[in-house]
Amino acid sequence: MLIVSIVSAACSNSSEETASNEVLPEFLKDKSEEMQTIYANAAQNKELLENIPCYCGCDESAGHRNNYDCFIHENIRDGKVIWDDHGTKCGVCLEIAAQSVFDLESGKSIKQIRQSIDEKYKSGYAKPTPTPEV
Repeated sequence: MLIVSIVSAACSNSSEETASNEVLPEFLKDKSEEMQTIYANAAQNKELLENIPCYCGCDESAGHRNNYDCFIHENIRDGKVIWDDHGTKCGVCLEIAAQSVFDLESGKSIKQIRQSIDEKYKSGYAKPTPTPEV
């Protein structure tokens, strides 16, 4: 299991546009390889992470609706992506994304992953984002 130990920081977010979801933003250049991998996996797993809530409080602090929003601010029609740096400052976001992608690659359904994340983070964490049930 991938464990990420990153101290949460202030929730002031910045964003950066790249040509596609395969081009990582510059703000990740000085970050760990592990963090870069989580961002790359998040970008490639939109359907999964849009169905997974985040439990860091980013609904109230950043208006996020799901875990995908912690990494990608917007997908633009021409394929460009506006990345969100929120995930670089939040261990909860990173852990949820990493575990969700790992579980998907292990053969679990999105519904099973959602149930597992909800169970793991139901107490001791912030209120989840308002992510509709699968």
